[in-house]
Amino acid sequence: MAKFGKKYSDSAKLIEKNRLYDPAEAVALVCETSKAKFDETIELHIRLGVDSRHADQQVRGAVVLPNGTGKTVRTLVFCKGESEQAAKDAGADYVGGADYAEKIMKENWFEFDVVIASPDMMGVIGRLGKVLGPKGLMPSPKAGTVTADVAKAVAEAKAGKIEYRLDKTNIIHCPIGKASFGTDKLVENFNTLVGAVIKAKPATAKGQYIKSCVIASTMGPGIKINQGKLS
Repeated sequence: MAKFGKKYSDSAKLIEKNRLYDPAEAVALVCETSKAKFDETIELHIRLGVDSRHADQQVRGAVVLPNGTGKTVRTLVFCKGESEQAAKDAGADYVGGADYAEKIMKENWFEFDVVIASPDMMGVIGRLGKVLGPKGLMPSPKAGTVTADVAKAVAEAKAGKIEYRLDKTNIIHCPIGKASFGTDKLVENFNTLVGAVIKAKPATAKGQYIKSCVIASTMGPGIKINQGKLS
């Protein structure tokens, strides 16, 4: 049986094990139970009633959280021509083309969190699929990271745009901010993410869409949310 530290155990005592909490109450409680010495990330775990093995039941997209994620996002932009300066002006950390592709392939370089590409650079990006894909870094039109307006994509990434997608067990895992944000800002981010996931419901999905929803801090226990209150 797993052994937990005193802080975790103390936090767990504040949570009723079999209770499903209203969203705002759960967010307030997750802040209260974040007792680590660092500013913990608050994550949402949403299990959906779909089958990710079927292409028509994929749930994937991106959304800008109104209060950001609390994380400094490093952006790598693949583009050329006038778009290069536009990306730099928007705050991109790295801007280039084949040179950065080579650096990733040969040096195993991953000093970035988001990859953005203009459509005319997909020939360069294509050969990076095997290394970027497994890390969830491959740009895609659906996530808004393959776009002619690279400056806008950079600005959104810096402002707190997050990508959500199903894992193999049909669960979406996403950060919604830091414990230091406080309840009000986290509730705003929570509602924005949940709203986006609900809007992305596949037409072929049958039965109950949101099966369960759990919120937790980096080092704290999970708090179950009443999925019936999500809308």
